[in-house]
Amino acid sequence: MDLDAQVADELVATVRTWVAKQVIPDVAKFEHADIYPDEWVSQMRHFGLFGAGIPEDYGGLGLDTVTYARIMEELSYGWMSLAGVLNTHTIAAVLIARHGSQEMRERLLPLMAAGDIRGALSLSEPDAGSDTSALRCRATPDGDEYILDGTKMWVTNGERASVIALAARAPEGVTCFVVEKQPGPSSGSISVSKRIAKLGYKGLETVEMTYSGHRVPASSVLGGPEGLGAGLRYILGGLELGRINVAARAVGVARAAYDAAMRYAHERVTFGVPIGRHQAIAFKLADMATKIEASRLLVESAARRFEAGERADVEAGMAKLFASETAFEVATEAMRIHGGYGYTSELPIERYYRDAPLMMIGEGTNEIQRIVIARGLMQRWEAAEGGRG
Repeated sequence: MDLDAQVADELVATVRTWVAKQVIPDVAKFEHADIYPDEWVSQMRHFGLFGAGIPEDYGGLGLDTVTYARIMEELSYGWMSLAGVLNTHTIAAVLIARHGSQEMRERLLPLMAAGDIRGALSLSEPDAGSDTSALRCRATPDGDEYILDGTKMWVTNGERASVIALAARAPEGVTCFVVEKQPGPSSGSISVSKRIAKLGYKGLETVEMTYSGHRVPASSVLGGPEGLGAGLRYILGGLELGRINVAARAVGVARAAYDAAMRYAHERVTFGVPIGRHQAIAFKLADMATKIEASRLLVESAARRFEAGERADVEAGMAKLFASETAFEVATEAMRIHGGYGYTSELPIERYYRDAPLMMIGEGTNEIQRIVIARGLMQRWEAAEGGRG
């Protein structure tokens, strides 16, 4: 094993041990009360996880995408919301690392790597989710500045984030702006106009944000002048990483639900034997384990392709689609295996059941993933056929 692989394995093992000892015993207290886990987030900072996707030159860990996905799985095994704290932060950091100016990278990335400032991604709007052509948030040029006006929806970490990768419609088309929340008086405003209550995914905020006459310098355009109108392409590239994150989360939640079901299947006795010995339950467990393993392999495949710098929309879409559907199925089957106990709030099964649906919706619904996958497969086939011509 080379040193880098050994270090990666040690970091994953450290996170796994921490989750087992610190998170799992107390997660119900935070989750049921919808409390932000400040102490656990501080520990994640200590591990350096806010710099997971940031190059070492800027103070980050510079982790490869496979290791990043493994860590997201371990965090989600304990509580999916912990991975959510890092997801949009990491996407914003990767966008800045890839497309930001040298000044922007040197000023923001070290602070983001340390977790001193948090990042968020803001694409969706009340009337524009997967249909990006419906984006209405405007960026009006005014000298060396742009004036931002509009409302953004489903912003995870919106209250705590200091840096927001924001999609807005400039005259040239959809453009990505790196918006920095500045303390004190400023021209215009950014406000949290609504805190959104959710079925699951508790403990971290999902908000609606409103921009009203908020001024940002032209230097905040991601990609510089060449980035005008290219924002959607940048963000969709970042969402490939986001979908790998969501898929890895789904594996973690599915694994937790499966382990709970397997444990119960050994402990619960009916007709003189553990229920896991009954074929009806045994077959459920077999299917659950098989689909979890397939999900993990799809995540790894997407992560390796993304790490290689190749287009990973198809692979990330496949991983997100299959793993999220698996997580919901496994959580449901785990509840059925537990019977009435699985429906109570005394056990974590109901949390897995509430958290799993988010992953079928977040970072593009699974219906959209099927469109992305089908379109990508057609394009690749046509390119291959053209090359043979």
